[in-house]
Amino acid sequence: MTAAPPLIAFAHVGKSFDGGRGAKPVLAVDDVSLDVAEGQLLAIVGGSGSGKTTLLRLANRLIDADNGSITIDGEDVRTVDPVRLRRRIGYVFQSGGLFPHMNIADNIGITPKLQGLPATEISARVGELLDLVRLDRALYRDRFPHELSGGQRQRVGVARALAARPRIVLMDEPFGALDPLTRDALGDDYRALHRKLGLTTVMITHDMTEAILLADRVAVMRAGRLLAQGTPSELSNSDDPYVGELLRTPRRQAERLKVLLPRDGAA
Repeated sequence: MTAAPPLIAFAHVGKSFDGGRGAKPVLAVDDVSLDVAEGQLLAIVGGSGSGKTTLLRLANRLIDADNGSITIDGEDVRTVDPVRLRRRIGYVFQSGGLFPHMNIADNIGITPKLQGLPATEISARVGELLDLVRLDRALYRDRFPHELSGGQRQRVGVARALAARPRIVLMDEPFGALDPLTRDALGDDYRALHRKLGLTTVMITHDMTEAILLADRVAVMRAGRLLAQGTPSELSNSDDPYVGELLRTPRRQAERLKVLLPRDGAA
């Protein structure tokens, strides 16, 4: 039986930026090849300057690659109108990226409105999405972003990304600015939404523990290069020192928690 082709495929992708003031160009993404199967949640992990956010922005042509190719559902993104491409792909920013002058209903409904959907259909879709991200539609649809907590704004950001019923969602450090309890709860809720809606998700994070807990597969980047990819257990077999260093952090945390927390909840 032939395996299904990947929904997203990066093939030998490279991207450089001007270093400024006569400096050499900065190679942000260096010969990266990476496949994402339909229905997968892939986490891309790496420190600042690793190229992970650049790779994400290349996928929906917020920027264009210098070389290599990126295909979505078998179609080279360079042949697709970038506006049409972005309306097919949900995008969640770290801070939610909400428009401060718009209420929550208008923020969520912005893409369907641009697509020309009737106002009644948009209103119904907004209500459905608020239910989906666990925000009371009667309480929140007429509020403005500054009236919401960080976790609530991020839930609205997820709802907006889903408004046009995309098959693909790109998430750039979506939970990084949240407190630990909210971050944990929202991560679990998104994973449930990912399964329920049959999404394909690429999530950027610097937190290996978060990647292991949420993702089906993890890709590790450093200095623009893809060092390793696979399931968490497959990454454990990597002989790359940086990958090993990233994996030691959650292991150390787990060992310390065993020592510091009482067993079985006993005092």
